[in-house]
Amino acid sequence: MKTPKNPWNKAELQIYVLLLCANADSIETEEEINLIKSKTDPKTFKKMYKEFSGDTEDESLEKIQQNVHLHYFSNMELIEFRKEVNAVFFSDKKFNRMERNLDRILDNILY
Repeated sequence: MKTPKNPWNKAELQIYVLLLCANADSIETEEEINLIKSKTDPKTFKKMYKEFSGDTEDESLEKIQQNVHLHYFSNMELIEFRKEVNAVFFSDKKFNRMERNLDRILDNILY
């Protein structure tokens, strides 16, 4: 696997993943975006949102996979991160097929 041109730190990676989760059903709700914004500073959010907006889903998954391998996540960090992912998925009180599919893909990448 190749190393990304501009590797992300853990916080940037997490925000990018949460943005992908918010967009899993092709609809980013205000609740989802506000939840993600609450997890980071405005500068990081803006940077990652700009990058995310220019990527296809396949590019996004490739970037996530490349960047995950650059960082060590403890079990506690992964548990907390999964809670954040689920909070984004369930912010609209639904967990549709596209979100479930992305959830399985992320499990394969993160674990």
